[in-house]
Amino acid sequence: MTAEAAPFQVTEPGVYDMPFDVYLADPVPGGSLSTSGAKTLLNTCPAIFAYEREHGRPDKATFDFGHAAHTQVLGDGMRIVVVEGEWRTNAAKAKVKEAREAGATPLHAEDYEHVQAMADALRAHPVAGKLLDPGRGTPEQSLFWTDQRTGVWRRARLDSLPHPGLGRMIVVDYKSTDSAKPVDCARSIAKFGYHMQGACYLDGIRTLGLADDAAFLLIFQEKTPPYLISVVEPSVTALRIGAERNQRAVDLFKQCTERDDWPAYVDGVELVDLPFWAEREHEMEMV
Repeated sequence: MTAEAAPFQVTEPGVYDMPFDVYLADPVPGGSLSTSGAKTLLNTCPAIFAYEREHGRPDKATFDFGHAAHTQVLGDGMRIVVVEGEWRTNAAKAKVKEAREAGATPLHAEDYEHVQAMADALRAHPVAGKLLDPGRGTPEQSLFWTDQRTGVWRRARLDSLPHPGLGRMIVVDYKSTDSAKPVDCARSIAKFGYHMQGACYLDGIRTLGLADDAAFLLIFQEKTPPYLISVVEPSVTALRIGAERNQRAVDLFKQCTERDDWPAYVDGVELVDLPFWAEREHEMEMV
């Protein structure tokens, strides 16, 4: 009988090449904070963060397409399992469950055709194709470092870490979206916290000494033909706000960890009022 191998642990800051499920499980003893964790802390509450850290985040079919597009475009990432036919059958449900348990992304055959076409369109794009060229960097690299002010461990997983010697470091993150119109990209950045993600990446890169002056770009690609693409750079203001929100999350994470207390939304009874729009709607009806 062979002894089970000890789980992989990160105890020193640096760049690590590890499977996504190892990164997701957080290999730092005592815990570290990712951007998704920071957003959960700020947008929901510490109790939900603590629950998801222990039990994992629930699988959502809405994420499958994005994961699959990511894998197809970058040539690395979660394995794709194409599930043919109607997904409501017991046989299809079993295949979907088996894929998820194996750490793979289940995908409809029709959706798989879309992500293949998206990858072709991206490679043909004059800017995005060069930025995500496989020879430009090492895919799926995990960064681990400690926050210089609080000592809190932080982590980030880059789509691709650029090779040194290519001029100014440009870190790129790929997003599939319903609309790549720049004004909608700005809304997506605010809604999904991509400015927090960019600020986190740049902080990790600077702290680990990988580059003093790196840039962060987002590549948005539409999920329907003709799979249009926009390459956008969050402004200095956007990244400043992202960094400030990250620091708020770091402080909250440190406080909850030290107290071993992960509170829910409110303690006791909270007085709530109607939203402004509901009051205004009532007033208009009473005229």
